[in-house]
Amino acid sequence: MIRSKLEHIIGPDDLVLITGATGFIGVSVVENLLRLGFRNLRCFARPSSQMDKIEALRRNHRADARIEVFRGNLLVSEDCVAATKDVSVIFHLAAGRGEKSFPDAYMNSVITTRNLLEACLKTKCLKRFVNVSSFAVYTNTQKAHGRLLDEACPTETHPELRGDAYSFAKVKQEQMVVEYGDKFGVPYVIVRPGHVYGPGNEAISARVGIGTFGVFLHLGGPNTIPLTYVDNCAEAIVLAGLKKGIDRETFNVVDDDLPSSRQFLRLYKQNVTRFKSLYLPHALSFTLCYLWERFSEWSVGQVPPAFNRKRWHSFWKKTRYSNEKLKSRVGWAPQVSTAEGLGRYFESCRNLESHA
Repeated sequence: MIRSKLEHIIGPDDLVLITGATGFIGVSVVENLLRLGFRNLRCFARPSSQMDKIEALRRNHRADARIEVFRGNLLVSEDCVAATKDVSVIFHLAAGRGEKSFPDAYMNSVITTRNLLEACLKTKCLKRFVNVSSFAVYTNTQKAHGRLLDEACPTETHPELRGDAYSFAKVKQEQMVVEYGDKFGVPYVIVRPGHVYGPGNEAISARVGIGTFGVFLHLGGPNTIPLTYVDNCAEAIVLAGLKKGIDRETFNVVDDDLPSSRQFLRLYKQNVTRFKSLYLPHALSFTLCYLWERFSEWSVGQVPPAFNRKRWHSFWKKTRYSNEKLKSRVGWAPQVSTAEGLGRYFESCRNLESHA
């Protein structure tokens, strides 16, 4: 899809910084920027990051495109200051994923974001800070069963009670970005993707269920799964960073024609591999989460509250999702259909299975 350059807040030669550029979504963000004609990109990467995909983009795109690799650590303030020098737009994708420790998640998502924002105060040319967040910030507790979840829905006020370090860190990260916008005028946009899937992220979303004791517990049932294919998500992030007139806005990213958890699991078994699964009706899964909470309290925290009612509301409560704001305000539409995206995803899963 051709986008009018008149809609963009920057020109093709303005410097753009992408943190997490070597990650699952980051590589596609870099590719989308190049496709739109932006040719002055700075990719922030950890010293240990693999650069194969970024190097491939360098080789395959126009000769006048400048892709600078900045190796550093977002926990080091001096690195953040150097990386943000002369930058017009920042796409902040780097985050602590996989950490089970609350301090680690906070350090790698919140402290790093604060360091970047502090560095932004020293540059006079920043036009937008794009913070890539997550659906994990939504509480979903005060909403009627099956009702629509959109950008107007409340986020967690006590994310520490969910027992999910990633959710906790993402809520705090968003609060940090909004605070710097309010106090210091940092121009920002927040993008909240649903479950981003595709080749490179073959794990089944926990919104479908979890594997335990040799059996996959299917918890989603008839719930819609808020999927977004990696290329669709990356384009949404890029457009949210470039579009005029949307500062301080928040946008959810989900694709069209979303499958239910039950449909997704059936297709996975048909196209990848068959395995044992046990469906737990919502009333039963909610009760089990409640009992796990009580057992965690009884054990004085020795058993972490990994399953609790807050997590149930966020992950397994029947919910519908909207991408209308992203379409109407940003002009985005998914270029990869859900059918095509799932086909690519299943093929990648099969390849992974065959090499296991």
